[in-house]
Amino acid sequence: MGNMPGICWGFQLLILFVHHCYGFYLPGSYMHTYSTKDAIYAKVNSLTSIETELPFSYYSLPYCKPMGGIKKSAENLGELLMGDQIDNSPYRFRMNVNESLYLCTTSPLNEREVKLLKQRTRDLYQVNMILDNLPVMRITKQNGVNIQWTGFPIGYTPPNSNDDYIINHLKFKVFVHEYEGSGVQIIGTGEEGMGVISEADKTKASGFEIVGFEVIPCSVKYDPEVMTKLHMYDNISSVNCPLELDKSQIIREQERISFTYEVEFVKSDIRWPSRWDAYLKMEGSRVHWFSILNSLMVITFLAGIVFVILLRTVRRDLTRYEELDKEAQAQMNEELSGWKLVVGDVFREPNHSKLLCVMIGDGVQIMGMALVTIVFAALGFMSPASRGMLLTGMIILYLFLGIAAGYIAVCLWRTLKGTAEGWRSLSWSVACFFPGIVFVILTALNFILWGSKSTGAIPISLYFILLSLWFCISVPLTLLGGYLGTRAEPIQYPVRTNQIPREIPARKYPSWLLVLGAGTLPFGTLFIELFFILSSIWLGRFYYVFGFLLIVLLLLIIVCAEVSVVLTYMHLCVEDWRWWWNAFFASGTVSLYVFLYSINYLVFDLQSLSGPVSAILYLGYSMIMAVAIMLATGTIGFITSFYFVHYLFSSVKID
Repeated sequence: MGNMPGICWGFQLLILFVHHCYGFYLPGSYMHTYSTKDAIYAKVNSLTSIETELPFSYYSLPYCKPMGGIKKSAENLGELLMGDQIDNSPYRFRMNVNESLYLCTTSPLNEREVKLLKQRTRDLYQVNMILDNLPVMRITKQNGVNIQWTGFPIGYTPPNSNDDYIINHLKFKVFVHEYEGSGVQIIGTGEEGMGVISEADKTKASGFEIVGFEVIPCSVKYDPEVMTKLHMYDNISSVNCPLELDKSQIIREQERISFTYEVEFVKSDIRWPSRWDAYLKMEGSRVHWFSILNSLMVITFLAGIVFVILLRTVRRDLTRYEELDKEAQAQMNEELSGWKLVVGDVFREPNHSKLLCVMIGDGVQIMGMALVTIVFAALGFMSPASRGMLLTGMIILYLFLGIAAGYIAVCLWRTLKGTAEGWRSLSWSVACFFPGIVFVILTALNFILWGSKSTGAIPISLYFILLSLWFCISVPLTLLGGYLGTRAEPIQYPVRTNQIPREIPARKYPSWLLVLGAGTLPFGTLFIELFFILSSIWLGRFYYVFGFLLIVLLLLIIVCAEVSVVLTYMHLCVEDWRWWWNAFFASGTVSLYVFLYSINYLVFDLQSLSGPVSAILYLGYSMIMAVAIMLATGTIGFITSFYFVHYLFSSVKID
């Protein structure tokens, strides 16, 4: 117990480190400074809803279009896959100029537009606007507490009413910090991401940097006869948000909707590197640090006990055996019990050995990708400012880790078969197994998204890009890894395998029951973090505690390894030499619990999700996540068990 205060201090220091490292900005971004009256245009992202999870283009609704026409922003692979569609907008701000402006008046709404507006309003769709790479934030009061949201609703439906009202007047508040050019220069290449601060000469031009972007949405009824005489960006008088419904803009046929906005610039003490802090500290996405710590400590304690028991048992068996003289050993060999009896069968080739090699290869690839991505994210390389960066990074890592997948799979194949024959076919299988599963599920979901005309659907051009990345980078690298695997030294078994397989004694309980129960321990390390990850994916919250996610992942790796080793040892003790697949699924069954938890989350936490389309999308993506987790955790368990069995039987000299 003497070490406990030290451990607690260590955890507190870790929390402080993780908590503070998010103000640090790394390469990839550029701080814009603006002079007074400089024009700044807001951009619009896809309309999103936590009810349907189907994103739609902003201009699918009758909103005002920019003067020069709609121009799409360049998007990375991750943004395209996430369904982001960032377009320019007519919302123009002039630095430090407070003004109220007119945008446009629509032509009379037809039946289709009214139906669409009403549907999107009832489905709680949000407009996601971006200014200088910051999403717009809306603050609402609930039970006397301020709650922050990103985006603002398309419209609203008053209680006990069949009428819907559109948001057509926006009151923006832009927070600016005066940048005085104090010899600090931000180096970087482009809007997204973050920057490195370096000393520069003190003659840098001063200006203003945008550090906050808020909106108050209103519905205001205007006289279309008066408004149509105005031109875009004409000044209008400031408007107070009306509380009476008869002064709000109703959505119905033949109505002409006028769109206006006003902007107020407010000086702020927030500095540019800290401007994302307000988003990362949102109510509802604050992570319960101590509940995670509690979970980690309980699991570490359990895993420690399991490991100590195991080491003591094995060590006692080995010591007792080695202390005997040769005659006693010979006699003991005749009376052997437990794991020593299966010495001639323990390395017998398992059923479906090719599938096992393929799954281990893919598991190495997925675990490598997850580990490297989370380490980079924990160090701050993948900030929420870089939309789609996390997903793009994961895809690139996965492609290049094909070389490791091919190498490991072929090495295992040679160990099992004793020959490298068939390595090409195996490498192809490794390159196509997991991506093939993902491809089939995504294609099925894509047809659903295409049918809904959602921006979440993967465009045909992106399909060809993904296929070319798969077959031009991933497959050749996996084949190269396989070739290197044929050149590597195969692992030699410490004991010979008998010609005739040994009969396995009957057991009280089926082995799959034990395997199924084993998955609960790794799931215990994961389930609290899983809630926050699912909330960030499905409720549009920012996930930012990558430092903690890294700790959870490392703990998960340790627990998977320990659980699998314990289960393998238990199987060998009851003379069951078919440990290969059991070792894989002992830790791999955690994916089953993850999938069941996802269904639980859908039923109890995503009650807002409406319609079968949304539920099918949710379950499809959850299935991909579960398969990836199964391959990664199963691989950890299998590799640890393999080396444990190898060590166990090379420590005992049995003729």
